[in-house]
Amino acid sequence: MKGKVTVITGPTASGKSALAIEMALQKNLEIISADSRQIYKGIPIVTAMPSADELAAVKHHLIDILPLDAYYSAALFEEQALEITRRQIEERGEVIVCGGSMLYIDAFCKGIDDIPTVSESIRTEVLEEFNEKGNEWALSELKSLDPEYYAAVDRNNLKRVIHALEIIRQSGRTFTSFRRGVCKKREFEIDFRYIDLPRDVLFNRINRRVDLMVEQGLIEEAERVYPLRHLNSLNTVGLKELFAWKEGEMSLPVAIERIKKNTRVYAKKQMTWHARRDFSFIKD
Repeated sequence: MKGKVTVITGPTASGKSALAIEMALQKNLEIISADSRQIYKGIPIVTAMPSADELAAVKHHLIDILPLDAYYSAALFEEQALEITRRQIEERGEVIVCGGSMLYIDAFCKGIDDIPTVSESIRTEVLEEFNEKGNEWALSELKSLDPEYYAAVDRNNLKRVIHALEIIRQSGRTFTSFRRGVCKKREFEIDFRYIDLPRDVLFNRINRRVDLMVEQGLIEEAERVYPLRHLNSLNTVGLKELFAWKEGEMSLPVAIERIKKNTRVYAKKQMTWHARRDFSFIKD
């Protein structure tokens, strides 16, 4: 299959969506969102979802479609995004993929290992045990069952630790045994574009975006979903800090400043991810 996919990525608040929409309007294309949180309904502000006018101007796929309690993964994203890509190439010859979720971009461009789907019962079982026994249990369990992955994983990222435990229980194998890292060949051309901004400029943009989110109703959005705070879909910067405020752990001004700080930290991780990837990119 011939055709072209323009992949637009970069750190949070760097202007990915604006560039993707501008390009889509110029070339009459559609956009596939590669954002692990924008796929969920009910949290448009914290996820910086495109506005109603932008969504009306350009069709977006894999955005605002799942309830907050739905299971989703990079493997599902790869499968669904490739299916949409093939349809779009048949219809238009080209499509745009835009987002900053690093694992999703990797899954689309290079493919993801064939990891088994975790059943609802296993997810519930692991989550209940984690909620009862805590972080140290999860880390100790992973170290015992898969010491190789334990040595490599970011131990502060409990989402990945828990996912590895789910896979181990589902399959009876180590998580490491599924991580082959083989790059899958794509049948279309990929034009990879990374938005690279000076760090001070990017951080100022992040700070302004958080202030704008608060003006748009971020606090009210967090209060609305607070009863569902246990869901993985809500385990994200911007909500975690406001949930802590709701629980009396910090003042609101401190929570807002913490959102800015943690968003800057996340942006640094995105930049580090890109620096380690073998992708050519252009500076915008």
